Amino acid sequence: MANDRLNQVVADAHKARQARDQDYREQAMKLYPWVCGRCGRDFTRVNLRELTVHHRDHNHDHNPTDGSNWELLCLYCHDNEHQRQIEAGNPAMPTKRTEAATHNPFGQLREMLQNQGQSKKR
Repeated sequence: MANDRLNQVVADAHKARQARDQDYREQAMKLYPWVCGRCGRDFTRVNLRELTVHHRDHNHDHNPTDGSNWELLCLYCHDNEHQRQIEAGNPAMPTKRTEAATHNPFGQLREMLQNQGQSKKR
């Protein structure tokens, strides 16, 4: 029961985000020419899915209707912008995980192979 409720909450959150994203994407596509704001690449209806809406302040909930927090960027320039912000240590950007891995899948392999070798000698 609890899992069903949790799954429903997550699904509803995804739907709400998609609706919000679609709303500001449609607004931005009406406001701005279909050109990447960084590299200048032109887009048509054929490749429009490769043009993204970038939030200048990196807050996806800040969507003024005048578009002042948006710029259209191609997928490559958008990824580059986010990577640059992460490397610059922008606190608004999620950081990469730097925790060391603790699981070693081959940790007991040597012991297993030695035990296997000993059992064959018998």
